[in-house]
Amino acid sequence: MIELYGYWRSSASYRVRIALNLKELAYENKVVHLVNNGGEHHSEEYARLNAQQLLPTLIDGENVLTQSGAIIEYLEEAYPERTRLLPESFLERARVRAFADAIACEIAPLGNLRVLNKVAELGADKAEWSREWMALTFKALETQVRDSAYCVGETVSMAECFLVPQMYNARRWELDLSPYPNLVRIDAQCAELESFVKAHPDNQPDAA
Repeated sequence: MIELYGYWRSSASYRVRIALNLKELAYENKVVHLVNNGGEHHSEEYARLNAQQLLPTLIDGENVLTQSGAIIEYLEEAYPERTRLLPESFLERARVRAFADAIACEIAPLGNLRVLNKVAELGADKAEWSREWMALTFKALETQVRDSAYCVGETVSMAECFLVPQMYNARRWELDLSPYPNLVRIDAQCAELESFVKAHPDNQPDAA
């Protein structure tokens, strides 16, 4: 049985939950609370699994994987017979990875809990900070998806695993989404799919 160490509102955990569901891979949810007891991800027990003390961590047999993008790529290669999350075309695969990286590298690190805590310590407004960096990248992504049914092409891919959790965060931080109608459209299409519904933070056993 695959084990996923995550937290209901962790974007990176959310990405992997979507991928597991799309591939129809059963997994056991292992809750690591990011706030309780100073953050359970800082415990010695969890640090033995993930030296970075970040979420998520996935265990598949003897294999221990960290970083959501790497985990999803692992699932794609370890279970190629299941629903594909990367296109057959090498060019389309590159485009999917670029879309995912725009979120994982340009938005997510600046919205990480430890970064937001430091922002607050420095006297800045966390919500305003989050909205500014999301808007900057969303503006670029919006132009990339205007001519396709999904983020890259006509089918769901790894790109949606990254977009949908970020859209959840955008709403949480009250970002005005009206300038991004195509991102909203794709997010709404995904919201109709069971794999995404099951992965939604509100539907997790540890949801507050």
